[in-house]
Amino acid sequence: MFRLHCAAAVPGLKHFCSNFSAQDPGFGVQDSRFKVQGSRFELNGFVPRPLSHSPVYPLSRSLLLLASTALLLCGCARYQSRPLSPTATATQLESRSLTNLALKPVLQATLHKSFTAWPPESWDLDMLTAAAFYYQPTLEVVRAQWDVARGGEVTAAQRPNPTLTVAPGYAYPTTAATPWTPLVMLDVPLETAGKRRYRRAQAAHLSDAARLNILSAAWQVRDHVVTSVIDYEATQKRQALLQRQIALQEDLLHRLDQQIQAGALAPSDTLSFRIALDKARLDLADAQRQSAETRARMAEAIGIPTDALQHVKLAPANLPNEATISALTSAEFRRMALLSRADILSSLSEYAASESALQLEIAKQYPDVHLQPQYQYDQGDSKWSVGVVVDLPVLNQNEGPIAEAKARRAQAAAKFNALQAGVLAEIDRAVAVFHATQKTLSDLHALADSQAKRVASTEAMVKEGASDQLDLLNVQIEAASTELLQLDARIKLQQAIAALENTLQHDLNFPDTLFQSTQTDLKK
Repeated sequence: MFRLHCAAAVPGLKHFCSNFSAQDPGFGVQDSRFKVQGSRFELNGFVPRPLSHSPVYPLSRSLLLLASTALLLCGCARYQSRPLSPTATATQLESRSLTNLALKPVLQATLHKSFTAWPPESWDLDMLTAAAFYYQPTLEVVRAQWDVARGGEVTAAQRPNPTLTVAPGYAYPTTAATPWTPLVMLDVPLETAGKRRYRRAQAAHLSDAARLNILSAAWQVRDHVVTSVIDYEATQKRQALLQRQIALQEDLLHRLDQQIQAGALAPSDTLSFRIALDKARLDLADAQRQSAETRARMAEAIGIPTDALQHVKLAPANLPNEATISALTSAEFRRMALLSRADILSSLSEYAASESALQLEIAKQYPDVHLQPQYQYDQGDSKWSVGVVVDLPVLNQNEGPIAEAKARRAQAAAKFNALQAGVLAEIDRAVAVFHATQKTLSDLHALADSQAKRVASTEAMVKEGASDQLDLLNVQIEAASTELLQLDARIKLQQAIAALENTLQHDLNFPDTLFQSTQTDLKK
């Protein structure tokens, strides 16, 4: 027995049931026996029979639609969990070293040379820079930002999906062949005025800016490596010169103490020499502290633990030749830097993106069109219709977003002008510091030559007996002090050249691997 339960409050229910007839083709029954009990009726012997207007076609279409939707969902991306473990990442960071075998092919590809022995006996500046490109975590950050920008390109290229609306309906009471009135409607959006083109252009410019930011970050990494290596070598050489100076001062005080014991000098006569010796010892202790600090900074610039540099031998950093220095200080290189530095080009790309954004907002004044074809199976009749939906720009014409986009474009232009002015001032400052340091070093060279001649002359006089050993020690201590000043000037000149190279961003070929994220599990 088939039972159909109906609500008691439905008007005309008893009237409908009492007028029910077996000859009504809409119900398709062969036995019309029924009875009404209060708010329900029962049909005994309900046997459906096929009818020419049976609503089987909407059901078939619904099943087909569901199957198509299931197939589309099978091609969707799925979430993959990637938990981040601080313990695992800390272990990987602590295990990094310059002896990692995974680093060897990177250096060979970057420097275009092969290493017969691994690890190398000594590391020069280019090798350390290539290792920093491999290990430095700041580069991983800008690479990830570029990946995000490239994902934005994919998003900008997407076309809006159509929407499907399914509205099943049931007409009651009805005298038609079937009471079902299902409705299926599609909404197909059509973008107008080239919105997708402007959106893609904006995303492409932002992606270019993110890629150029990788170059800017690479120059910063290189600058940190160069500066830390120069400072570390300076502290090593300073320690050697200070140790030699202390040895000379100790020898001098020893001879003066002998004269004090002999009664030839008063103890107060050696006070200035003792103060100088104490100062030299303090300078040596400070140089040792700076050596440890600069070694830690060098490890940080490369992206490895400080202990990884424990047994690494550094090759001396050489100054560029005169031709290279002359080129760096030329007006041609200055002009090239103002036009082609990575941050300059990145800022230009950001400005181009702001222009595309303004074009997009202007295009949004023109409404998109939505085509809405629909099909309805209305109680045995198939009805087709096509609707067109358009937003009417009556209350606003997108004035607010257009004004914001214009302001952002002006802001991007102001940022570019400020950046270019800053680069110009940075170049002028670097060139001025270089010339001043070069002049100071030239003057110290002349002073060192004069000191060397005095030392040679005093040594000759000591051999002839015209002077004593104390005079020779005093002259040698003065020459050692000049060597320290000369070392400081030479280090400052190296730093000035490094700053000039970093400011001009010239003559550095970046490898393709710079733009590729490395696997963290290989960084051991």
